[in-house]
Amino acid sequence: MNKNYRILLYYKFINIENPEEFKNDHLALCKELNLKGRILISHEGINGTCSGTVEDTEKYMEILKSYPGFSDTVFKIDESENHIFNKLHVKHKSILTLLPEDEVNPNDIVGTYLKPKEFYEMLQRDDVIIVDGRNDYEYEIGHFRGAIKPDVQNFKQFPEWIDKTLGDKKDKKILSYCTGGIRCEKLTGVFLNKGFNEVYHLDGGIVTYGKDEDVKGKLWDGKCYVFDNRISVQINRTEEDIVISKCSICGVPSDRYINCRNDDCHDQFICCESCEDTYAGFCSTDCSEHVIKKPERDSRFRLMNKKELYEKYNQDHDMYKHVIEKLKK
Repeated sequence: MNKNYRILLYYKFINIENPEEFKNDHLALCKELNLKGRILISHEGINGTCSGTVEDTEKYMEILKSYPGFSDTVFKIDESENHIFNKLHVKHKSILTLLPEDEVNPNDIVGTYLKPKEFYEMLQRDDVIIVDGRNDYEYEIGHFRGAIKPDVQNFKQFPEWIDKTLGDKKDKKILSYCTGGIRCEKLTGVFLNKGFNEVYHLDGGIVTYGKDEDVKGKLWDGKCYVFDNRISVQINRTEEDIVISKCSICGVPSDRYINCRNDDCHDQFICCESCEDTYAGFCSTDCSEHVIKKPERDSRFRLMNKKELYEKYNQDHDMYKHVIEKLKK
């Protein structure tokens, strides 16, 4: 199996005086190097994940590190047989995460970094609270053993959740983690600002923990959600891979996320292969009925011309009826 491509995951909190100009120059660079992925640029720094050939990603890392102040940028590197993104997006954002810089600035206040082995040892202590710094749907398919599932749909909701859930536990050690580390850069600062004294986070995030040769992903259950075409990756390399999540339709063990076939919904939900086939990739009765009325909103047909679309729709109309009856039971 030839893995001639690389996947890069990285971030850097650094003041960028003219982020719009930086974005335009960076977009040109990425196009020149044939990279694909999502890169966010703000006055507070850069956050990116992209894929490209080994040669092109090597050039990209070399060029980025040559910028003033970027020499210590840490890249998490994975191998791939091809691109894991369909397109390239380089965007200027007001902030890198959903917590504004005026709430917490990682350059001013941040928790204590723990290397994977230190984090593994801390996971086994009784006096720690393990906080998953991601969204609930990420937690659903995989997390560290004993971690609290955050009742949040996005990162901006964390400060309120901390007050509500952990406000009376400021004497405890907080052990936090996220996919690549960037969210914990701000999340740990939130904890510290709220009066928690001992706040730690996993240096390099879950992806680094899974690649570390000492811990090899120990005490991680399930898979790690990633924001690319892979959807999820294995972390624990010491135990048989287990599935901890369930199909949202039938309840069998499954860690497959798919997007609803209705383009006007497009929600991501856990669905086993059998239910995807039986229910044609819809997440609900409403979505299947909506596409029957507006077949052009079917994501599987959107590349067809109008004539092809309606011919295909007429062929599949009976199947849609069958789906609706199944979902109504």
